[in-house]
Amino acid sequence: MKVLYAQSGGVTSVINASAYGVLDEAKKAGLEVYVGIHGISGVLRENLLRINDIDIEGLKYTPSAAFGSCRRKLKNQEDINKLFEIFEKHEIEYFFYNGGNDSMDTAWRLHSEAQKRNFPLKVIGVPKTIDNDLPYTDHCPGYGSAAKYIATAMMEATLDLKSMYADSTRVFVMEIMGRHAGWLAAAAGLGWLNGIGPDIILFPEVVFNKERFLDKVDETIRRKGYCSVAVSEGIKYEDGFFVADMGYTDSFGNRQLGGVGFTIAGMVRSELSLKTHVAIPDYLQRSGRHIASKTDVEEAEGVGREAVRLALSGVSGVMVTIERISNDPYKVEFKTVELNKVAEQTKYLPEDFHNEFEVTDKFIEYAKPLIEGEFFPPFKNGLPDYLVIEEVEQQ
Repeated sequence: MKVLYAQSGGVTSVINASAYGVLDEAKKAGLEVYVGIHGISGVLRENLLRINDIDIEGLKYTPSAAFGSCRRKLKNQEDINKLFEIFEKHEIEYFFYNGGNDSMDTAWRLHSEAQKRNFPLKVIGVPKTIDNDLPYTDHCPGYGSAAKYIATAMMEATLDLKSMYADSTRVFVMEIMGRHAGWLAAAAGLGWLNGIGPDIILFPEVVFNKERFLDKVDETIRRKGYCSVAVSEGIKYEDGFFVADMGYTDSFGNRQLGGVGFTIAGMVRSELSLKTHVAIPDYLQRSGRHIASKTDVEEAEGVGREAVRLALSGVSGVMVTIERISNDPYKVEFKTVELNKVAEQTKYLPEDFHNEFEVTDKFIEYAKPLIEGEFFPPFKNGLPDYLVIEEVEQQ
C-alpha cells in the first residue's frame, strides 16, 4: 500500500511537523510513502519523491514547506483525470493534503471523484493555516506560533517606540496578515499579558473609520506620548473595499493586499503631523520557527499522525480537527469534519473576542494556551540548523 502526502497554500512554521507526523506514522505502519513536490501542481507533473529511506527527523524543527507548496485549484476535469491516472499508475491508496480552506476544496474534489469512480483512494485533509480561519476546529496548527511571533515582535517594537518617542517616532504601525479574519491582528494584543502591547488594533471584522481611528491615535498621543498600532491587511471601508487592495488576484482568486501599514501611517502623518514608522513582518510571521509555540508544534505533529490512523481505519473525505476540552489544564482531542463543510469557508474572529480597537479578556483566555511553551530548533554556527532535503532540491 502506498501513501502520497503533499503541502499546499501559504506555509507556516510548523507545517513540516505535520508532514513529520504523517510520514513517520505511515512508515511505522509499513507503508511505502511518497511526497508530491510543490503540492498538487507537482503531483500533476508526476514529480513524486519516495521518502522511506530519507532521514526526516529534522522536519519537526524546520519552517516553511520542506517539500514545496503551491497555490493551485482543481479547476477542470482534465486535471482530475490526470491525477487519477497518476494515482493508478503509482498505486496510491492514501492521499493526505496539508493546507487551508482552498486546499480542503481540492481534497474534497478528489474524495468525491474517487467515490464516483469506485477508486480505492482514501483522502484526508490535514489542517494548516496561520490565519486560524478554518471552521469546525477550535484552532489551526500554525496559528499558535504565528501569534507568538506577532505578539513578541509587537512587544519589542513598542519598547523601541517608547524609548525614542521624545524627539523621534511617535506612532509605530505593524501590518499583519489576515485577509478576512482578524485572528493574527488580535494576537498582537497578547503582549498585554506581560504589560506591553499595541494601543490600537484594526480588525477586518470592524469597518474602518478614518476619523475614529485618528481620534483614537490623537487621544493616545495626548495621554502617553506615543502610540503603537497593529493593523490587519484586510481592513475595509464601509463600502466593502479593502483599504489596501493592490488591484489584482492570486491563482486562488483572492484579492492581493499590501501596503495598508503605509496607508494608515500616511493618514497619521498628513492629518496629525506625527512622525511614523511602519514594519511589515510578511513572511517572517509565518516562518518564524525560532520562536515557535511548543503547543503548536506538538499539535501539528499530532494532526498528521491522526490523519494516518483515520485513513488506515477506512475513513475518507474528512479533515482532522482540534476540539478543546479544557483550558486549565489545557487539553484537546482530535476529531473530524467532512471536507465539503470546510472547503472555501471562513471562521471570523467572534464579536466577544474584540471591541473596536482592542481584544477582550475572552480572546486572551482562548489564545494564551496556544502560544505556551518553546520548542527551539537545534543550533549550529550560532544559527538554527534547519533541514534541507537534498533529494527535494534535485527534483
